[in-house]
Amino acid sequence: MVNEMESKISDAEWEVMRVVWAQDKVTSKEIIDVLQQKKDWKPATTKTFIGRLVKKGILHTEEEGRKFLYSSAVNESDFINSTLDETFEHICSKDVGNAIVNLLSNATLSFKDIDKIEKVIEMKKKEAVEEIPCNCVPGQCRCNNCSSGH
Repeated sequence: MVNEMESKISDAEWEVMRVVWAQDKVTSKEIIDVLQQKKDWKPATTKTFIGRLVKKGILHTEEEGRKFLYSSAVNESDFINSTLDETFEHICSKDVGNAIVNLLSNATLSFKDIDKIEKVIEMKKKEAVEEIPCNCVPGQCRCNNCSSGH
């Protein structure tokens, strides 16, 4: 699983990772070529981001002749899930449901996506509770039931 250090990447590093995940093994030139279609980065800028990702242990490097091939050290789906889990850990547990509602409201979904979501919701109904307890320390949130004295 992805550890906390690995999950902290910049927006620019996300752009690089999306290319690597899509290509499996890729050269820096191939990453540069793809991102030049989207960003106005100089090759050195892209190489800087690649270097940071290698240093963080998110990209593997292997030498093939005179060039380097980059591949992901982390599975894309696991990485995204870890990032979402980490985000939910940073908000009041009473707000997680609202955050999920906002994600769904803002997402473009296929009928297949909606079917999957409906199945998960049906399963979640079986373990639902009347009220989610606040998990914040006093003074860390604004919920009405928080013991922070708000």
